Amino acid sequence: MTLESRIRDVEDRLARACAASGRKREDVTVIAVTKYVSTATAAAVVKAGARHIGENRWPDAKDKWEALKEQAQFHYIGSLQTNKVKDVVGRFQYIHSLDRLSLAEAIHKKASSLGIEVPCLLQVNVSGEESKHGLAPEQVPELIRQLRPLTGVKPIGLMTMAPFEDEPERTRSVFRALRELRDELNRAALTEAPLTELSMGMSNDFEVAVEEGATWVRLGTVLVGKEEIEAN
Repeated sequence: MTLESRIRDVEDRLARACAASGRKREDVTVIAVTKYVSTATAAAVVKAGARHIGENRWPDAKDKWEALKEQAQFHYIGSLQTNKVKDVVGRFQYIHSLDRLSLAEAIHKKASSLGIEVPCLLQVNVSGEESKHGLAPEQVPELIRQLRPLTGVKPIGLMTMAPFEDEPERTRSVFRALRELRDELNRAALTEAPLTELSMGMSNDFEVAVEEGATWVRLGTVLVGKEEIEAN
């Protein structure tokens, strides 16, 4: 498939998922995950209309960021080591993988030195898989309380990764649980402003995630592909 056909297919599927759940299409933002493709391919994706790029390692993202930083916002979607924060903060507009106090402190320190505030999503391991990073759901309230004095960190929502399932419907309970957790946190008023974002859903399961309230979906293969895209 060409890039254009992939975009059309994704848009059709997003529109159907939004309609099925009574949501507006504009309520869901697509993050084009370009970690498996070249800078040229990422540039073609941005030229085709993508305004949000997802990467999970600074060395792999560096050339893309330098080429596209004026044209797209960059989301850091991978596990982030504290010693790599200096490379990410100030370049990536959003961090989706905040999962511990030491990382928050490092983000705050770098952000404060730059005079900025970094919007972050707390990564939650809803499924409990040992192979996945993230907080257990019951750990989230305490970390939020610990973030209060860290003015360089702005919690705006939650992120999760569901287990890969041949039948995407089996992921629904994971996405629903993340939405319910966000709503519980908002009822408890633990943050200065309500948590609004839910980063959940990938190529295999994004329609189910949208039906359960995703505001950001992270799409790689289904949108960008793994190889060089065909040029029209």
